[in-house]
Amino acid sequence: MIILGIDPGTATTGYGVIKNQKKKKNPVCLEYGLIETKANLSPSERLKKINIELGKLIKKYQPEILAVENVYFFKNLKTALPVSQAKGVILFTAAKKKIPVYEFTPLQAKLAITGYGRAEKKQIQKMIKSILNLKEIPKPDDAADALAIAICGLRSLETKIKEV
Repeated sequence: MIILGIDPGTATTGYGVIKNQKKKKNPVCLEYGLIETKANLSPSERLKKINIELGKLIKKYQPEILAVENVYFFKNLKTALPVSQAKGVILFTAAKKKIPVYEFTPLQAKLAITGYGRAEKKQIQKMIKSILNLKEIPKPDDAADALAIAICGLRSLETKIKEV
């Protein structure tokens, strides 16, 4: 199963693609990085670029699910609105491709990765490196967060399968 994890943002949208291997306990990382938009673009052009780049990732990896960070608490309304717009484009892109979307809070991702919902960012990044058997801690932070969301999505699905 291939999972595409997304950490939404207008300037930078982090993404991480992981694949579950049936015979191995831990998933493997296929790719991670950023979809970046330039500040001089109009808001609609930035959202269009997110849609196009996300579409390319979906075409390349054909994920079975998309896991996206659901941030429900914002310190700054100026950031909340653009992030919500980016998330809307991400949900729309997934819907067009008929990919089920699962939303997870940062707390849920931290819990899935470390077993502790208030874990520090460095601890989470070290665990992601270990879980995915990476040579180094994934950078930048938005990409690492997207990998955490993807792992959370995978673990959530595994738990649901075991419960059935």
